[in-house]
Amino acid sequence: MQRLFALSILLGILQGVLPFVVRPSVHRCVGACRANVVLRAETDLSDVGVVVLAGGTGSRMKANMPKQFLPLLNKPILTYSLNLFLKNLTPSTVILVMNKQYHPEYQSWVDNSNGKLHFAEPGVERQGSVSNGLQKLTEVNSSLKYIAVHDSARPLVTINEVNKVVADAKKHGAAVLGVKCKATIKRSLDGEFVTETIPRSTLWEIHTPQVIEIPLLRKGFEKVEKEGLEVTDDASIVEQLGEKVKLTEGEYTNLKITTPEDLEVAGSILRERGGV
Repeated sequence: MQRLFALSILLGILQGVLPFVVRPSVHRCVGACRANVVLRAETDLSDVGVVVLAGGTGSRMKANMPKQFLPLLNKPILTYSLNLFLKNLTPSTVILVMNKQYHPEYQSWVDNSNGKLHFAEPGVERQGSVSNGLQKLTEVNSSLKYIAVHDSARPLVTINEVNKVVADAKKHGAAVLGVKCKATIKRSLDGEFVTETIPRSTLWEIHTPQVIEIPLLRKGFEKVEKEGLEVTDDASIVEQLGEKVKLTEGEYTNLKITTPEDLEVAGSILRERGGV
């Protein structure tokens, strides 16, 4: 009798005749899953050049090598996002900003059979590394219209996220991947006591890639260098011009590996994805 009842419920779900009992929860599950797996239509990246930043030291990882070279499921962190651009997406040119001493080591890890990959030297700070990457990018391919700057320490970025942020940049001139801030953020002027609580509804955590029209970024660099301004990311350079930067909502899984704990979390996510 119990088996018959269970069978009738299952049949009802399949036939759609139990909306008031089961289908709402099933619908929510399907909707949530669908949001994660359905990809946006591919965006044309033929006029987009990619600059992957791999010049950091990663001091907070407490390792004997830069963090982007640490193993993640038996492959260097850097190779995940780099191979995404080289194999699975269609940019004509990819610039890897990395110290020369590591170039030979990465020939065995990265497939450059299509000749897309070129190298540039890192600067003292991120701003200098992006500038060097931009210069090399335009030397290699002067016909490019957009630059996409990506941190090599973000190995979990997806094809869907890249497509979305590139599409937004082509519409608005500049776009950055990000997620709405979930944590409560407080400001402290003395480092000991709370000065104020910042409204969470206005805050976004910014990720990469950050995609910008090349002439716009060049103009921003001119202003920043002329006035001696300090900026923390590529979008900030555009903001100095008073230009708008589109926020493209990405995934919380696009984390930046900064600590050993981040490495463990990234490994778990990759295993859920099947190691890719």
